[in-house]
Amino acid sequence: MYDRILVPTDGSAGSKDVLRHAKTLATAHDSEIHALYVVDIGRFSTLPHEPTWEGVTDSLHREGEMALDMVERLVADDVPVTRATTEGSPSREIVDYASQHGCDLIVMGTHGRGGIDRLLLGSVAERVVRSAHVPVVTVPVETAMQDPSDDEQPAGVPQ
Repeated sequence: MYDRILVPTDGSAGSKDVLRHAKTLATAHDSEIHALYVVDIGRFSTLPHEPTWEGVTDSLHREGEMALDMVERLVADDVPVTRATTEGSPSREIVDYASQHGCDLIVMGTHGRGGIDRLLLGSVAERVVRSAHVPVVTVPVETAMQDPSDDEQPAGVPQ
């Protein structure tokens, strides 16, 4: 049913939940995963262009390589992974990539913002859901940093 699953990633800790979900789907459908990192240079467009601008874009591309490395570490043993990096508006690049590469499904995280936060910040996932021509599975991700020791409850404390 799904031959190519697109997984946009930002390399955040929450994206691991998305990758686990995508890996499960890819394994069940004998699919390959296309991991996409979008360098969102648009968010820096209001900054004056200086010689350091090249350093900023280089840094964003390195960040993308690390995010794609994480995808391969988490899924590539069991599922074939194709890596890609693009520049532009994240939602537009995700939808365009899915269309150009024949992806059957998009699996992506959503931070679950609501109310004024969503109105002010927008939602990449929401824009992808509205404009994609293939099904989109959204996986809720935790936005707050979690201390690893938070998973360990003291004896006698209900979970």
